[in-house]
Amino acid sequence: MTGAAKRILLEILGWVLLLAGIAAMVLPGPGLLLMAAGLAVLSQQYTWAERLLDPVLLRALRAAAEGVETWPRIIASTLGALGLGAFGALWIIKPDVPSWWPIDDKWWLVGGPWTGVTLILSSLIALGLLVYSYRRFHGKPEARAALESKIDEADDDAHEQRERMRRHKEES
Repeated sequence: MTGAAKRILLEILGWVLLLAGIAAMVLPGPGLLLMAAGLAVLSQQYTWAERLLDPVLLRALRAAAEGVETWPRIIASTLGALGLGAFGALWIIKPDVPSWWPIDDKWWLVGGPWTGVTLILSSLIALGLLVYSYRRFHGKPEARAALESKIDEADDDAHEQRERMRRHKEES
């Protein structure tokens, strides 16, 4: 594969991951994780992506830490991930349209089995992230404090960089 072809494929992959992450912020799926993955790929080509990568990744880790702070959150997250997997299985099995379905039959479980596959994959990713988060953050206030410190440091760095850019523009 030539260098140009590899660069184009990586750029397409980065943009797809970034857009999928943005979509997953409102749809089922690991939005911040996908956004971080897309930014990681794009950061090889663009400095703006490199600048955004750490803040997004740190906020994804913060969300992971918050998700395992209490047992009700852990249970709710686990049930949500398992429910997502159950919906995926439903999509794959594709039962007949129920009598209560209010709209045209063609809109019953739109997307076919590949929608089910992606829902099941999202469920497995969510469960894996839940286990990772539990092992890394649950009952470990020092890990959470270290993460918050890194977030504060990244925010301070970003603020300083914006201030330098503002002063540079004023001087020009």
